[in-house]
Amino acid sequence: MTNQQWSDQILVVEMGDDPQFTDKLNNLTERLERNPSLDVVLNMWGVNQIYSSNIAQLLRVRAAVIANERRLFLAEIRAQVWDVLQAVRLDEKFDTADEVAIALRLLQMKRK
Repeated sequence: MTNQQWSDQILVVEMGDDPQFTDKLNNLTERLERNPSLDVVLNMWGVNQIYSSNIAQLLRVRAAVIANERRLFLAEIRAQVWDVLQAVRLDEKFDTADEVAIALRLLQMKRK
């Protein structure tokens, strides 16, 4: 699971199940504190299950990104994770994309 600085303004983070999920979001939070001018794409393909603590972390990251007038995309979400996000009514809180490439394109279009 790697972080990829896709451009000066976009970071792609490949997520996985806990404990990697928690570690990745903690690292991301620290990075956003140092560089608040980043849009973020979380590649959720490696996440098979999501817990309430993970959801709380996602909401904190979302708040930090939005506070800096940036965007956060969740991409490549597995069905079982999507079902949980819908059950807790968070499917409408996050920008989503079927693929990382689509999220990247949407972010690029916003900048033009």
